[in-house]
Amino acid sequence: MDKDEFITLRNAFAHGNARTRLSILISGFGCLTYKQFVKGLLYLGTQILTWFVFFSFGWQHLQKLSSLGTEVMRTEIDPVYQIPVHVPGDNSLRILLYSIFAITILLIGFLIQILSVKSSYAAQMEVKHGGKPNKFKQDLKNLLDSNLHLSMLTLPSVGVIAFTALPIIFMILLAFTNFDRQHQPPGNLFTWVGLQNFKDILTFGGTKSYTFVRVLGWTLVWATFATFLNYLFGMVVAMMINKKGIRLKSLWRTCFVIAIAVPGFVTLLFMRQLLAEMGAVNTILENWGYAPVNFLGNATNARITVIIVNLWIGIPYTMLITSGILMNIPADLYEASRIDGAGTVKQFTAITLPYMLAVTTPYLITQFVGNLNNFNAIFFLTAGGPNVTDYYNAGKTDLLITWLYRLTVNFGDYNIASVIGIMTFVICAALSLITFNITASAKKEEMFA
Repeated sequence: MDKDEFITLRNAFAHGNARTRLSILISGFGCLTYKQFVKGLLYLGTQILTWFVFFSFGWQHLQKLSSLGTEVMRTEIDPVYQIPVHVPGDNSLRILLYSIFAITILLIGFLIQILSVKSSYAAQMEVKHGGKPNKFKQDLKNLLDSNLHLSMLTLPSVGVIAFTALPIIFMILLAFTNFDRQHQPPGNLFTWVGLQNFKDILTFGGTKSYTFVRVLGWTLVWATFATFLNYLFGMVVAMMINKKGIRLKSLWRTCFVIAIAVPGFVTLLFMRQLLAEMGAVNTILENWGYAPVNFLGNATNARITVIIVNLWIGIPYTMLITSGILMNIPADLYEASRIDGAGTVKQFTAITLPYMLAVTTPYLITQFVGNLNNFNAIFFLTAGGPNVTDYYNAGKTDLLITWLYRLTVNFGDYNIASVIGIMTFVICAALSLITFNITASAKKEEMFA
């Protein structure tokens, strides 16, 4: 709601007549009295539907939200057939989910109620100035003309709320419960535990916090190498291909593009088979008289391997992006530097690299955050392994995102996984904001406009 809409709403509450003020309680009342029957009935029907949905199932779940249920599913003997039957109890997951849904329905209903008041006030002011309130046909025409932005944005906004905002809220709330493998509804209930899960992760000394620190450390190392090695080598390859005197430039670019034409997960699965303990690479090494290398079974080797294999996938992307930027760097800068006696290395560090960083910092931030959450590169190549006993349900190459996957899919520790998800978001957001605001892309963006 912008400033003008807020002022209109404030005036409606402060200076509205009885019809407008009654619209606060009865949605569409003002519209109906101003003979805007279709609009008024739509507002009234929406209010009735909202309260029906809320009281038909929402309220009964909201009442249990504070405890997330008390009655556990139990087994009783059927008095007629004398066989055990399951008597359903509360379902903590359903209570939490339906409570969120009920609150959302109430908020949407409240928003429509506000629109009803504003609509009634608009009709009031129109009559006051000697005009007539808009008919429904005129409102529909406005939705395809002056208010087209509302028509185009309504459906996407509903989709964002339903499929993005609500799942995020649900995930955040799970972080404050004990929803783990021992508390799986409907057989068992889970309840609120406050900040206990955050304490388990952030308080040093426990297995969970030990694992979090180690996995976070490796995640940052991986993201740093995967981002900046790909960036540096991709830029070098682009400079080599664009260098004057290089023949068959299109052929070299095509060769690198082919590397990314194949889906990444296919390449990773193929490399996993090649580098397996009994894979093709080790078989060739043995035939040549060398000892086989444990590429994926040793922690250090596995981490080095995933970084190197990722270069095969990442360098072509950077090469394509930097090629166009390199061709836009003014040639007179290089000419002036050569006159001043600058060599190739000096030109790269003083001209090429600063210009590239200033232009591509948003891309670097995006790549860094993407590598923090690079699920495919780890999952399809090492599956997070090798597994160790001193980690809590994690392996030596697990990133935060793959550890989260293990915790949910393999072990059912949804509470800890939710905490990991929240911490991952905080880390990504903080790094992105801080990095962007201290770079030339933010401070001197007008130079590259």
